[in-house]
Amino acid sequence: MTLLGDEPASWPVASVESLFTGALLGVRRDTVEFDGETFEREIITHPGAVAVVAVDEDERVLVLAQYRHAAQRVMVEIPAGLLDVEGEAPLEAAKRELREEGLLEADRWTPLFELRTSPGASTEIVHLFMAEGLRTVVAPDGFTPRHEEASMTRSWVPLSELVEAVLASRVSNSLTVAGSLAVDRLRHGKQWSERPQST
Repeated sequence: MTLLGDEPASWPVASVESLFTGALLGVRRDTVEFDGETFEREIITHPGAVAVVAVDEDERVLVLAQYRHAAQRVMVEIPAGLLDVEGEAPLEAAKRELREEGLLEADRWTPLFELRTSPGASTEIVHLFMAEGLRTVVAPDGFTPRHEEASMTRSWVPLSELVEAVLASRVSNSLTVAGSLAVDRLRHGKQWSERPQST
C-alpha cells in the first residue's frame, strides 16, 4: 500500500519577475506553463521559521500574547521565529527562540513535523518542535525586545485548556493550533508511526 503524502512536482516556469525585495520577505511573479496554457502566480518568498511547544512537568504549555498588525489582534502563540541566521539549523533556531521569547532552555527536544503555512502563495516552511525538561534562563546577551516583542507577555496554560481554546476558535494562530494538537495527540492519543527521532 502506498503511503499517503505530498509529492514533489515542478511545472515549467516561462518567466520570473521580482516585484518586491524586503529585508526578509520578497514577492515575485511566476508565469507558469501547464497543458498548453500560461498563467501567473504571485509568490511570497520566505526564509522559513521554527516554532516550539514548551511543556512543563505539570503539562502546562508556555504561550505568549503578542500583537499582530496584519491580523489586528493580540494573539495567543507558542514561541516562534524566522530562520534568519545564516547557516543556523532549525533545531538551533528553535533553541534560540525559546531562550529569547520564553526565557527557557530545555533538556529534551522532539521534532514534530514541518508545516507549509500558505502553500498557494508562500514558500514558508515552519519546523515545529516539542521542548521538555525546562529551566528558566535570563535573556541572551545582546537581545533586546523591540516593537511587538516589547509588549509581549508570557503565561502558562494547561495543554487541555489550550486545545479547548483552539477547537473553539478562540486561539487561531496556525502554529499554535498545529503544535498544541500534535502534542496532545502524542501525549494522549495514538502515536503516529513515522516521526522524526527525539534529540
